[in-house]
Amino acid sequence: MSNLEYYSLSRPKRFFYKLGSFFVNIPLGIGRFFKKLPNKLVNFFKKFFTPLVNIWSWFSKGDFLTRLSFVVMGSGQIARHQIIRGVLNLLYEIVAIIFIILVGVPSFTKLPSFGYISSIQYETNTPPFVGYMYQDDSFKILLYSVVSLIVILILAFLWYTNIRDAYELQRTKEIGRKTSDLQTVKGLVGKDYHKVMLSIPTLGIAIFTVIPLIFMVLVAFTNFNSNHMNPKELFDWVGLGNFSQLLGLTGTNNGNQFAMVFLQILIWTLIWAFFATFTNYFLGMIVAIMINKKGIKLKKMWRTILITTIAVPQFVSLLLMSKMLNTDTGVVNAILKNAGLITENIRFLTDGLLVKVTIILVNMWIGIPYTMLMCTGILMNIPDDLYESAKIDGASPYKMYMKITLPYMLFVTTPYLISQFVGNINNFNVIYLLSSGGPIFSSVNGEIITAQVFGAGQSDLLITWLYKMSMGEVFKDYGAASVIGIVVFVIVAFFSLIFYGRSNSVKNEEDFQ
Repeated sequence: MSNLEYYSLSRPKRFFYKLGSFFVNIPLGIGRFFKKLPNKLVNFFKKFFTPLVNIWSWFSKGDFLTRLSFVVMGSGQIARHQIIRGVLNLLYEIVAIIFIILVGVPSFTKLPSFGYISSIQYETNTPPFVGYMYQDDSFKILLYSVVSLIVILILAFLWYTNIRDAYELQRTKEIGRKTSDLQTVKGLVGKDYHKVMLSIPTLGIAIFTVIPLIFMVLVAFTNFNSNHMNPKELFDWVGLGNFSQLLGLTGTNNGNQFAMVFLQILIWTLIWAFFATFTNYFLGMIVAIMINKKGIKLKKMWRTILITTIAVPQFVSLLLMSKMLNTDTGVVNAILKNAGLITENIRFLTDGLLVKVTIILVNMWIGIPYTMLMCTGILMNIPDDLYESAKIDGASPYKMYMKITLPYMLFVTTPYLISQFVGNINNFNVIYLLSSGGPIFSSVNGEIITAQVFGAGQSDLLITWLYKMSMGEVFKDYGAASVIGIVVFVIVAFFSLIFYGRSNSVKNEEDFQ
């Protein structure tokens, strides 16, 4: 469709045309991906084998010190006056080798079976007259294996860069140039300054994000639960068993019920994230426009009133609302009864549909002030000339909003919208503090729930259900919780990468003035 044909359509038809084009482009995009896949694989293997070719070249052309660096990291650097860098490489090699020998190797050897004996029970003379002598711990075996793998990968990277530096220093010496630690220091505060500044955040990401993520993915393939942990029993690999349960492929009634509960919670999670994001965004923008409108008096007072709600901690507001909306003792039902508006208490937090509507409304109450505050600053930066020109052309307020205000706001705030949507998928506080995920599922599609669904409630999100699985008082299933965590990660990654990359804020970044 040409641009002329597109703009000749009505606004609703344009919307549905864009929506249809989006879904049509999905298979086309998949087709383009597989079409480019052979070239990508060729480039990948080129990048994979290039370091191997370089290593052979450095070994064959290198002198004694360069070749010594293959075994003793940093030796080529220390001998050629790059003492700081060489000593650091050597220290890491020593520490890594000791760690791998003492921790890594024992963990790797036990990883296939997660150990042999969890504990030995013996009698004692004091209550409870039973003691345990702990032997293998599957949790520690898996954790130490993951950490050892990261240590080995870092060691391999430093080993490669150490050989490269040793060969470069050899070539530098051959042409008569002198090297010293002063060059290293100048590089750290000069061209390599960004590496120094990013090293600490990168280390933090590795410790607090990468290692837990790898650990979570591996736990998803195990039967790690309350029945398989010290001192009861070691856990073991179960392959795709947890994923089969999630998808209802186990062939049992329990598996089917678990899958049905998961599907309903997944749908509600996406619905909640959509409404929680866009109701706050558009209503907050409208409130900001109303306050900023010329002729409105006491603007500072209105802004202060709304901003004051932000000063109250969110968990306090949510707990207060939970008490106020309680079916039996809530003040809202008491006021409505005294006013003669109702005869029976309204089940704000115990009715399957009403609780979801209530959660969205309460989230609007606590979320609109944040959006209003953000939109106020952006609205003040929209040039007044645009509105003046639109008024001269006879544009209505609605037309000016759709053609000037909204496009400008979306251009600036699309990354914020995406982050809010992703944040609402993982919005633990609002759901757990307001309704605790209730009411509990008693039946799904008319079938009584008999499976172990870990107290899943009709207002639970995936993140709150995951919490119930891993922190339940009666039974914990970390394997199933890890599968839910992977699902959340995939959803978040999809919306973050796809929509962020397709947004005008990224594609047309230079157009913003």
